[in-house]
Amino acid sequence: MRPGAAAGTVATGERVGPGVERAPMRQTPYELRREYLLDPKTRLPRQKPPWGMLVAIDLNAGGLKWEVPLGSVSQEEVHPDQEKWGSVRLGGPVCTAGGVTFVAATLDGHLRAFDTETGKVLWKHPLPGGGQATPMTYEHGGRQFVAIAAGGHGKLGTKPGDYLIAFALP
Repeated sequence: MRPGAAAGTVATGERVGPGVERAPMRQTPYELRREYLLDPKTRLPRQKPPWGMLVAIDLNAGGLKWEVPLGSVSQEEVHPDQEKWGSVRLGGPVCTAGGVTFVAATLDGHLRAFDTETGKVLWKHPLPGGGQATPMTYEHGGRQFVAIAAGGHGKLGTKPGDYLIAFALP
């Protein structure tokens, strides 16, 4: 705890270095200290790649079915190998009975559709804000839709917004 901070006081986090915050934990003699996942200068994760994979498990066989990099972290011209790295992500996938898995969650701001059997990317679409959310699927009027909240994430540095985007499936 910071010197002079009494237990039970309400305090906001303070930056103690590049990408590092700390704050007292109310009603305890402890403090929270966290370092950002991304380097503030490069906006890349602090550990070595790969950073994000989409993985399918075969529940019948009990093993890995497939694994593919999910998302990208920067412009391809800056980091030509970035498609192999995947992206830090926050949000999960949704799988349809028709064999399509939808996921956004990445730093690059795209919603993707994967073939659930093979892991092949079927479709990719940019979102107006960061898609750090799990998509949902629903049926209306005999058509299936996939929807996602695209609101961004401040600490991850994705584009902020207040969008709810829905796509009709063919």
